[in-house]
Amino acid sequence: MKPLESGKIKFNTINFTVMDWDILMPLGICVVLPVMIVWLVMRTRQNETNKKTEIMLKAIESGATVDTEFIKSQQWGQKTIKERLLSRLTWGSIFSLIGVVLLVLAIVFANSYTPNGWNLGGSPAPTFAIIGGISLAIGLALFAVFFVGKKIMAREMEAEAKAMEKK
Repeated sequence: MKPLESGKIKFNTINFTVMDWDILMPLGICVVLPVMIVWLVMRTRQNETNKKTEIMLKAIESGATVDTEFIKSQQWGQKTIKERLLSRLTWGSIFSLIGVVLLVLAIVFANSYTPNGWNLGGSPAPTFAIIGGISLAIGLALFAVFFVGKKIMAREMEAEAKAMEKK
């Protein structure tokens, strides 16, 4: 058996060069991963719809009364105002935390690569700083939406809570 050439990886009788991995990895992450996520979410929703349909059909066949409000209340996207606001608070916290961590990492990498100054050639610090800044800005925007929405929608949330109590 011949030894492999420099820069080649032997993988089940298929030789991949380093250049192939440079193309396959971003392609897999940017194309295949989002497609798989969308497929999985849609499959989950379809399974839930099929289960609800099966339950409704069995109830109709047995002659039982069917409560359509129960089925309607559990549909996707039917969140209360309070649930939507809390979701924004949660995502705001997550994005802000990620942004702060990435900005701290940018400072650490900037200082570790260049002890004599801020020459950032070859350092991942600018990338971390840009992504961290964007993430922090998104998080702060979601916090602002939460607090403004909480203030503006106070009456609507009370009315919604009273309506839920009556049911």
